[in-house]
Amino acid sequence: MTARGNSHRNGSPLRLAELIASLSLVTDLAIGQPMEFALRAALLAVRLGETLGLSEEQLADVYYVALLRAVGCNADAADVAAWFGDELVAKGRSLPALNSHRLSDQLMFVLQTAGQGQPPLRRFQLLTDMLVRGEKMFKQVLTANCEVAQRLAEPLGLSAGVQESLGLMFERWDGKGSPGRVKGGQIPLPVRIVQLVRDAVLFYELGGVEAVVAMARQRAGRAYDPEIAEKFCERALALVEVLQVESLFEAALAAEPGVPKMLSEAQLDASAKSIAYFVDLKSPYLRKHSTGVAELAAEAARRYGLPEAEVVSLRRAGYLHDLGRTGVSNVIWDKPGPLTEGEWERVRLHAYYTERVLTRARALAPLGHLASMHHERLDGSGYHRGATASQLPVAARILAAADAYHAMTEPRPHRPALSPEAAEEELRQEVRAGRLDGDAVPAVLAAAGHRVRVTRHAWPAALTDREVEVLRLVTQGLTNRQMGEQLYISESTVHHHIQHIYDKTGVSTRPAATLFAMQHDLLL
Repeated sequence: MTARGNSHRNGSPLRLAELIASLSLVTDLAIGQPMEFALRAALLAVRLGETLGLSEEQLADVYYVALLRAVGCNADAADVAAWFGDELVAKGRSLPALNSHRLSDQLMFVLQTAGQGQPPLRRFQLLTDMLVRGEKMFKQVLTANCEVAQRLAEPLGLSAGVQESLGLMFERWDGKGSPGRVKGGQIPLPVRIVQLVRDAVLFYELGGVEAVVAMARQRAGRAYDPEIAEKFCERALALVEVLQVESLFEAALAAEPGVPKMLSEAQLDASAKSIAYFVDLKSPYLRKHSTGVAELAAEAARRYGLPEAEVVSLRRAGYLHDLGRTGVSNVIWDKPGPLTEGEWERVRLHAYYTERVLTRARALAPLGHLASMHHERLDGSGYHRGATASQLPVAARILAAADAYHAMTEPRPHRPALSPEAAEEELRQEVRAGRLDGDAVPAVLAAAGHRVRVTRHAWPAALTDREVEVLRLVTQGLTNRQMGEQLYISESTVHHHIQHIYDKTGVSTRPAATLFAMQHDLLL
């Protein structure tokens, strides 16, 4: 499908590369690396592939494997946190040792990292267990990563070559990898290239070109294909120049081999749902959370009376709302006791990460803004923005109520799941306290199967919910751009809403529109 494919709610078609590049930003955090680590690897992998004379089809496989190399990372998050403490830190420290041929490097990683934060006796028990069963445990972890990566990649519509490669990402040229099914030239070419370039990006950041070349030559014939390693070393200085760009995200999109692949509406739905599965693998307490919130929010929006296009967008935002969870350690998510103030600060980051990851791609930005609002509250007590009622569109209010209800009815490490009746009472208390919306909550409860009556405001002059939101901002004297920024819509969309408001209310000026809002008690 070419760039003439379907457009989405904001009018911009979404490229597969944009979605996967965005996903790679959060998998970077999950393996203890800064955002754009995978983007660097993809740029370098394509450049190396071109040097090796690969075809366009082969380059495309290399490109997507480089971006998705860590998409199985949540498969082992809870286990790694149990063994090493903060799994994000542990995974970051493990990368330099992972492909080392020296057993001492791997042993040193275990001795320095295992049982971090545990009492001395517990740490000793963990270290002993690892020294006895470590090799088997690590092989299981890496195999799980590969199997999960393959299954998550399938709904994205990627080639069979990409899917096969993701299942063999931890194999080694010398046959000492995991799960140990292939070695040497049997390892798919994209795997052999990506293994080298990801380590090259890491060592380049640590010590420049000299460190990269030394590492590649040391591991050639062991972890890496010796011919590819030698070609890389010969051209290393020229190859790493591809990393010197102003915007890695834009450069990575520009580097996509071949004709850009565009996502249809159905493909976007399937991809968003696959990403929801990826998120919910993070913790055993999150099974079906993202998909459950998405379906609950969508049904609530439909009962509320939102247009079908907004229902679809809300479902997609629900699938993606917790994407940022991956960037916060399971030591926090799975903690059985109360969180410290510092831990709460890290929790609040997950909504921020969701927004930053999804808004890098213009076509995903509207979904990113909405998805990141799931912890906002009408009184400004939520996070990450601390937005207040006038800044929260109806869809965000529904998403917040759906997320709260679904989380209450799921078990958490510090409490059992609440009964539906108890969750209903908690939501109603939030309404009484002015934190959740009094119209959104009944819609969510009805969607969850409660016997409640869903009522909606019958706005004067047949104004829609969105038009009332725009009218309230009009009365504040904001420009179209400022209103668009608050509602996360374009200036042209704001302009159209204002024209509809004027037509329906029979006015043509801001003061008259303000008076209409005052007379009909529409101001907050």
